[in-house]
Amino acid sequence: MRNSAEEKTSANKDYVPPSLSGNETLTYVTEFIIFGFPSLQNYQIILFCVFLCIYLFTLCGNGIIFFLVTFTPHLKTPMYFFVSYLSFIDMSYTSVTIPKMLAKFLMNLDTISFTACFAQMYIYLSLGSAECILLTAMAYDRYLAICSPLHYPIIMTKKLYLILAVVVWIGGFATPFTALILALRLPFCGPNIIHHYYCDHPPLLQLACANTSLNVAIGSFCAALIVFISFTLIFISYVKIILAILKINSHAGRKKTFSTCASHFVVVNVFFFPIIFMYIRPTASYSSDVDSLVALLYTVLTPMMNPVIYSLRNKDIKVAFLKKLSCKLTRTNCNTV
Repeated sequence: MRNSAEEKTSANKDYVPPSLSGNETLTYVTEFIIFGFPSLQNYQIILFCVFLCIYLFTLCGNGIIFFLVTFTPHLKTPMYFFVSYLSFIDMSYTSVTIPKMLAKFLMNLDTISFTACFAQMYIYLSLGSAECILLTAMAYDRYLAICSPLHYPIIMTKKLYLILAVVVWIGGFATPFTALILALRLPFCGPNIIHHYYCDHPPLLQLACANTSLNVAIGSFCAALIVFISFTLIFISYVKIILAILKINSHAGRKKTFSTCASHFVVVNVFFFPIIFMYIRPTASYSSDVDSLVALLYTVLTPMMNPVIYSLRNKDIKVAFLKKLSCKLTRTNCNTV
């Protein structure tokens, strides 16, 4: 399998720019080959079945949450608005990477054009950055609800959470833009085999025919900036939330209050720590197997876990789902449920 991928390398260098000096020429690649998991090349069908199930579960789970929050009147609150927003980002997030993986596993369609590869990288990084900012907004929402319950309706108005939603998108798509532009300026003259299961910034830099130290520094800085700011604000919010919970006299009250933010706390930890490992480091070199497995945590498993975490632990969503399901089965009007 690896030999066939490497044989495609020479066939994809079909653009030859003018000579640089004398008879010296550079040949630029127009396609990349996504090699995927190096040590699992003999299990393509199994991988296809596993990732197809994960992808369908992710789309169905997050789609149900998005639908319930959108069409259930009593769920139209800031907290559930952010949860539905997270579900939408997670559906988009996985749709950027998993379909190409499935095509590779099932039909061996492992090539991706130069433009599509960089588009995949940019959209993926943008959605990841947007999720960081969104998790911060969700932490701020929980902080206001628990630490300032009397002022919460006054501060967290519809106007404010819509502004936060706009900030999520603008911040998300602006963060990796500099890294994208710098990466596009690099020459890629071969090899063109990406030892990863999607086009990502670190493995792409390894294929450049130039010094990438500036790119690595800028990429790490952008990642560190968004992750550090988001994680710090979330950490501060949860310190204050925990202190507020400890002041509650009754055990039942403390348990109920903590349960409203425990789901978000789990998502934050599963999402942020792998990202810190992947992107905030001083070198572009990496172990393809290790990094591919780590990347699975926040690109595949976290979006799959979110609907489970937010539905199984949330009474309002479970009740809304059962009511909607009951309405559909009995063919009654569900517009007022």
